[in-house]
Amino acid sequence: MKRRVKHWIWLGILGSLLLGTAACSSSKTIEKETVTAEEKQVIRVGLGVTPHLEILENVKERLSEEGYELEIKVFEDFVLPNKALAEGDLDVNLYQHEPYLINFNAEHATDLVVAGETKFYFLPLGIYPGKVDSLDKLPEGAEVAIPNDLTNGGRALLLLQEAGLITLKEGVDITATVNDILDNPKQLKIVELEASQVVRSLADVDLAVINANFVLDAGLNVQEDALLTETADSKAAEKYASIVAVEASKQDDAAIQAFITALRSDETRNFINDTYQGAVIPVF
Repeated sequence: MKRRVKHWIWLGILGSLLLGTAACSSSKTIEKETVTAEEKQVIRVGLGVTPHLEILENVKERLSEEGYELEIKVFEDFVLPNKALAEGDLDVNLYQHEPYLINFNAEHATDLVVAGETKFYFLPLGIYPGKVDSLDKLPEGAEVAIPNDLTNGGRALLLLQEAGLITLKEGVDITATVNDILDNPKQLKIVELEASQVVRSLADVDLAVINANFVLDAGLNVQEDALLTETADSKAAEKYASIVAVEASKQDDAAIQAFITALRSDETRNFINDTYQGAVIPVF
């Protein structure tokens, strides 16, 4: 009888030990998973909608594998993302080109810089058919719509010059205006419109020079519909490619460098080329 009692006592002790070991093991597993989640560093990013959000969604998973979590905030305004960055509400933003950043710093007394002094991609302007479907068929006095802002308007005029439709004064660059047109053999009527409205004018004009982001929104295809576009080695690509901006004191942070590395990957380049088919051009 005593032997049976001892036998059951030992079984009870052994069972308790096994349960304790399992509980300890389970506790360690949960603790390890919690620590892993807690150790993932958050990068707060401000973005414009098209195409930046889609590109960052592609980058997000790769950064997660490196221990970084992207917290993305989308802006439709051009001023607020830089204000949020300067005030410390964001760690980085991706939506602008360097000339805009320089101008913003001058106007707002901020100290934002290009992270890594690197350009990533740009959205080319293109000449699109309206009433006329070919540059060769363009009649005398044809109407050509272009953006009316200084940056995009100058780019549009340079593209029209590349197409052989006008000649600009020698030495003018992407800040050219209609007053810089030296020769206009077909007496084209240049119709200046707000950039977002140019694509809506296609039914009313013979040709239109349109920004690629508005082309995407309108469901047009750059490779199939454009008669001529800016290229990756154009002056526009060199000057107006998208950059990553940070507050000056943070440009060497490990998280920012990891963000830049993920953006500059072959995977990102392939995603851009496959997804946008010429509406967004990588320059890295």
